Amino acid sequence: MAVTIKDVAKAAGVSPSTVSRVIGDHPHINEETKKRVRKVMDKLGYHPNYQARSLVVKSTETIGIVMPNSATQALQNPFFPEVIRGISMKAHEHQFGVYLTTGITDEEIFQQVVSMVQGRRVDGIILLYSKTDDKIMNYLLERKFPFTVIGRPSMNAERITYVDNDNIYITKQVTDYLIKLGHKKIAFVGVNIEYVFTIDRLEGFKQALHEAGIPYDENYIIHEQCLKSEGKEGITRFLSSHEPPTALVVADDFTAIELMSYSEELNIKVPEEISMISFNDVPLAEHMKPQLTSVNIDIFQLGFEAANCLIEIIKNPGALPKRVTIPARMVERKSCSPIHK
Repeated sequence: MAVTIKDVAKAAGVSPSTVSRVIGDHPHINEETKKRVRKVMDKLGYHPNYQARSLVVKSTETIGIVMPNSATQALQNPFFPEVIRGISMKAHEHQFGVYLTTGITDEEIFQQVVSMVQGRRVDGIILLYSKTDDKIMNYLLERKFPFTVIGRPSMNAERITYVDNDNIYITKQVTDYLIKLGHKKIAFVGVNIEYVFTIDRLEGFKQALHEAGIPYDENYIIHEQCLKSEGKEGITRFLSSHEPPTALVVADDFTAIELMSYSEELNIKVPEEISMISFNDVPLAEHMKPQLTSVNIDIFQLGFEAANCLIEIIKNPGALPKRVTIPARMVERKSCSPIHK
């Protein structure tokens, strides 16, 4: 026979309502009582029926996670498993589950979010990205549904709690680093103006060039869409042009690794002939030849803090919106060198 909440209460010497409050981590129950009840729950093998409980307390104790595209595609990018690990760690601390969107198109994802909200499948939502003029973000604001964002919102930022790096500052830093190595022909690869973080990084890139007196050249800006549509041929043409860049600031490590491969095919040596620096600092970066200089944006902490903020909003709907900035740092390795004059 299954162990009931009454069995736990009797063994722990408390009332069933106290056991219920312990399960809900009620702040008015002291820690000693919580420990005693949880110890009895473990000993008896009692597992709360959260589905039944949600009908009573009108809470699912579940966080919705919205991906920027299909889960299959997104999870191929190391950023997403790591940020979800951070979210899951914090959610587990508060006994929350997670629910992933799996839509492929923007419209499918939007409809899934509508279903989550109207069907009360989740208590709150974390957007793993920030788009310009995002339909989902606007919908959540209109519905006054709890949500947080990883990335700076392009509008209504004062009404939204979000977690981000200072992308303008860190990109200015890494561009300054290349300039101090003597580089003037610096390209920015992987711009996508739909996403706010790349807009901010491009702004930091421009600021560094401006302060150094280096003209901004659109020919040295390679958009993500161009990478997808022209692929290897487009990049090969770019790297072997009559005035190729001597250094690249790249949107993410996987793109940089791809560029390193193309450079090798063209007999362009990294870093002797072209320097590269990128973002995310995935584990593979330090195993490349040469090892890739990259910006560690602390992906895990971005997820952890986004979940922490969301749970705070869920438990305290009156909480004021806030911005949490996660420090980013450049990890210097072997893919950048002074320019050879």
